[in-house]
Amino acid sequence: MSSFPAIRLRRTRATAWSRRLHAENVLTPADLIWPLFVTAGSGLEEPIASLPGVSRWSLDLLVDRAKEARDAGIPCLALFPNTEPDRRTEDGREALNPDNLMCRAIRALKDAVPEVGLLTDVALDPYTSHGHDGLVDEAGYVINDATAEILVGQALNQANAGADIIAPSDMMDGRVGQIRGALEDAGHHNVQIMSYAAKYASAFYGPFRDAVGSRGLLKGDKKTYQMDSANAEEALREVALDLAEGADTVMVKPGLPYLDIITRVKDRFEIPVFAYQVSGEYAMIEAAAAAGAGDRDALVLETLMAFKRAGCSGVLTYHALHAARLLGR
Repeated sequence: MSSFPAIRLRRTRATAWSRRLHAENVLTPADLIWPLFVTAGSGLEEPIASLPGVSRWSLDLLVDRAKEARDAGIPCLALFPNTEPDRRTEDGREALNPDNLMCRAIRALKDAVPEVGLLTDVALDPYTSHGHDGLVDEAGYVINDATAEILVGQALNQANAGADIIAPSDMMDGRVGQIRGALEDAGHHNVQIMSYAAKYASAFYGPFRDAVGSRGLLKGDKKTYQMDSANAEEALREVALDLAEGADTVMVKPGLPYLDIITRVKDRFEIPVFAYQVSGEYAMIEAAAAAGAGDRDALVLETLMAFKRAGCSGVLTYHALHAARLLGR
C-alpha cells in the first residue's frame, strides 16, 4: 500500500473547487421539510419564547410562509396545530372534526400553494386535555387499540382535506397498517405514510410542547409508548413492523442524539429515512449562537449535513427556511 508522501489526503482539500468536487454528500433545499405551527384567528403571529425565531401563524400568514418555502426551494411543510383550549377534551374528539384548525390549514395551503407538499401530524396530543398522544385509562395508561381507531379517523380527516403525507407520531402498535388500509379503502392510493417509526421518549421536546400548547397539561410521561433512549435493536424492530404495515418512509426522532439509529436503519432496510431535528436541538443551536459559542450559519449547515452523512433522505428542521436561503446563495 502506498504511504506518505505518495499519498497526501490534503491534496483534494487544498482548494474550494476541489472540496466541492470530492464532497461525499450534498445538502440542498430539496432535503428540507419545514415544520410550521398554526393558530386560530387572523393576522396573528405568536412568537414562541422557548423557540427564538419560531412563531405560531394564523391561516392567512401561514400561506405567506408557504410561499416563502416554495420560493426557497423547500418541497414540503409539516403542520402542527395549537388547538384552542376549549376544544381539548379527554378523548381528543376535535381531531375528527373536518373543520378543525389542521384541516382548515391544509385546505388554505393547498388552495394557495398546491405545488408544496403537506405532511400532517397524526396523534392526539394537540387535542387532548391531558397532553397524551392517545386515550388514557383510569391509571393514566395510554390505551393502544382504542387510540389507533381514532387515529385512523384523524388520518382520513386530514387526507380528505388534502394532506399529501400522513405522519403518525403517536407510537401506537399497529396503527400504520390500519391507517394504510383505511386510506386505500377511501381511494387515497397516493397519500403517503411517513411513520415516526423510532420516536424516543426524549428530554428534547420541551419547546414543541410550548408551541402546541400542551406543556403543563401532560400528566406523567410518555415512556410507556415512546422508546427508551437505551435501545437500538428495538428501533429496528419498530421500523420493520411499520414497513410491513405499509409505511412509505420512516422517521427517527430526535435527530442528532440518534444519528447511530439513522445509520442502522438505512443500512438494514435501504429505504428513505428522515430525521426530525426537534425543538430542543433547534433551541440549543440558537442559544449557542446567541452566547457567541459558535457561528449560527455554520452550526445550522454542519448539523444538517450530519443527517445526510448518517443516511437521511431529508430532515424536518425549524431552520429549514434559513438553511435553504443559505444554500441558495
